Amino acid sequence: MKISNVASGYGLSQVLFGVSVSIAPGEVLAVLGRNGMGKTTLVRTLFGQLPLQTGSIHFAGHDISGWASDRIARLGVAIVPEGRQCFPNLTVREHLTAFADQRNPGMHAGWDAERVFDMFPRLRERASNMGNQLSGGEQQMLAIGRALVTNPRLLILDEATEGLAPKVRDEIWRCLAQLRRQGQTILVIDKYVDRLIGLADRHAILERGRVVWSGTSAGLAGDRALWHRYLGV
Repeated sequence: MKISNVASGYGLSQVLFGVSVSIAPGEVLAVLGRNGMGKTTLVRTLFGQLPLQTGSIHFAGHDISGWASDRIARLGVAIVPEGRQCFPNLTVREHLTAFADQRNPGMHAGWDAERVFDMFPRLRERASNMGNQLSGGEQQMLAIGRALVTNPRLLILDEATEGLAPKVRDEIWRCLAQLRRQGQTILVIDKYVDRLIGLADRHAILERGRVVWSGTSAGLAGDRALWHRYLGV
């Protein structure tokens, strides 16, 4: 995906100002920044939930600027949204079968419910439970599994481990590391910089709707002044 000079916002309130980032196939990109700096707005814009004011978004050989969200999803973009948004009246297994699709023609071993259960054994134990009967951590596992069974070209996680207990966070980081080894393209937003440095290939820091720094994990790890200035770490 290539995001070029994107401006976006909510009504008359502009949030993003000329944002440009890219994600190569098989790469993990972390988008960092304090709360309110435009990270979720960026995700909503590239997923077609907010209109572009200027700029363009290209993905899988298409200019998807202005496309509807469902059309972008069918092209192979899957999102694990902030807040999980699991359906309260669907069981775990129904979530993983209702959304099953193959949106990445280049994928050799596709994702299905059983493969998700292998990654998250806790979901197998909860397979007949409704979405509203799960803990926050189980809902996050389900939201990831629901995205994976679409077999996406690009997986987006907005606040990947927000509000989760340390043990569950470790489970999510283990999952993401495994997906990276398998070549899944990922855009991830989270506040745990140390964990993202170990996961991501590249990072982009947003400050007041602008990219103020981008670079590799090695570059971010070696410049703690960036952490203090832009991330409050």
